[in-house]
Amino acid sequence: MNLQAAPSGPRASLVCKLLNGRRSARVLPGVIGALALVALLAAACGQVITLEPTPTPEPTATLAVAVEVATLPPTSTPAPYTPAPTATPTITPTPVIHTILSGESLLGVAGQYGVSVAALQDANGILDPRFLQVGQQLVIPRPEEVEEVTDANSTPTPTPLAVEVQNVYFNESNVGGLWVLGEVLNPGAESLEQVRVGVSLLDASNAEIARVEGLVALDLVDPGQDAPFAVTFGENPGAFDRYRVFATHAVAAYVGSYYRDLEVTDIQSQGERYASYTVTGKVRNTGPEDAVDVQVVLTAYDPLGRVIAMRKVTPEYNVIPRGGESAFTAVLAPVGGPAERFAAVAQGRRQEAPQP
Repeated sequence: MNLQAAPSGPRASLVCKLLNGRRSARVLPGVIGALALVALLAAACGQVITLEPTPTPEPTATLAVAVEVATLPPTSTPAPYTPAPTATPTITPTPVIHTILSGESLLGVAGQYGVSVAALQDANGILDPRFLQVGQQLVIPRPEEVEEVTDANSTPTPTPLAVEVQNVYFNESNVGGLWVLGEVLNPGAESLEQVRVGVSLLDASNAEIARVEGLVALDLVDPGQDAPFAVTFGENPGAFDRYRVFATHAVAAYVGSYYRDLEVTDIQSQGERYASYTVTGKVRNTGPEDAVDVQVVLTAYDPLGRVIAMRKVTPEYNVIPRGGESAFTAVLAPVGGPAERFAAVAQGRRQEAPQP
């Protein structure tokens, strides 16, 4: 028996040797069965037995677990300690108080202190600027207060109602100034108050050399009525080529506060023709109520009809009951002359109703 495969392994090698050494010998029949088994084993001697490798286990899949990491809010860093500022005491200036005198108006007080009528009203809570009482005290606002009110509530200056200027007269004063006198006429259909005029002096090129303003003498100027004025340049501005006289302020009047049933009678004048005149007369109350704050406005005219003197005086009694009268006396010193005629107008207020 020829084995084609080479035996492998030590035991297979020994078997093969025994078989090869006894190929020509006789074998016993009892041994034949054993030899057949050996032959089977010998057949395996020339074969390579390959063992299957142990399978490598698949790696267990790793589960991906998304872990959300909570972000903690940043820890606030405290600001450095700043000590509270030391309070600086504010010194409140002493307010300026003006006491209303007989014949004064709110517009006149405003012009005296260089503030507006609106600023005076705001500072004193005055709803009606047309009615003031003698002895009433007004707080004059400071310039910085006026600026704040103007900045917070700025409004355009209203155009004054129309008036006509007439009978203007210029004359140098005894102290070197320049007087400008005249009167305004109310040509409209409604009464006016707070009438203020301005005078501008111009050179040959129409450039303004100087300017001055002032109130007319009457608080109330009825339709068709004249109201005199007198303003002065403190220093003589010198030669001028022309001038302009115009209204700078005039508003419709609240006539309810005025007492209009006053009549001037028995006007008489005496004196020198160019120096001074003493004018006397009486004021009669012809109305149904008492009149308070009574005043008389006197005007003197030269032969050309120009105003050469003006004055406002208080009669002997400035409170005249209904049906009563009060005398007055005034000295007028005309800036020109002689005086040709005189005019007198009385004005007053209604008695204020007592407060409940």
